[in-house]
Amino acid sequence: MTGLIGEYNRTIDAKGRMSVPSKFSTVLGESFVISKGFDGCLVIYSDEEWNLFSEKLNSLPSFDPQARQIKRFFGSGATRVDIDSHGRVLVPASLMEYAGLKKDVTIVGTADGRAEVWDTDKWNAEAGNVSPEDAAKNLFERGIVI
Repeated sequence: MTGLIGEYNRTIDAKGRMSVPSKFSTVLGESFVISKGFDGCLVIYSDEEWNLFSEKLNSLPSFDPQARQIKRFFGSGATRVDIDSHGRVLVPASLMEYAGLKKDVTIVGTADGRAEVWDTDKWNAEAGNVSPEDAAKNLFERGIVI
């Protein structure tokens, strides 16, 4: 899946609604899954991406305590949201609290079929942690040459 790229600044209104970038809604359709993510953000998955991820989670052995923790983390922290007629979704209060979302948020594509939702201040700090040189070195160390 492609199309979830770019950086978009949005606000969350008093009712917990956030507008979805129109370029994202074209790819995601009328509904998608939003889940707890790593590094204090939320992750947006298309239905297709969520199903692939769920299959991987389901393949983890239930008798392994760490696997159960992982399944609980993602299972309890995920919800399907519908895009309303104004292009907004309702972000559950529990997910807003998890990611520290208040009013100003930044939605960023991750170039892998997913997107992340960050508190804008957190995103600015996170984005400032990576220099182009560090990114190039990191890619090279992983065998990716551009």
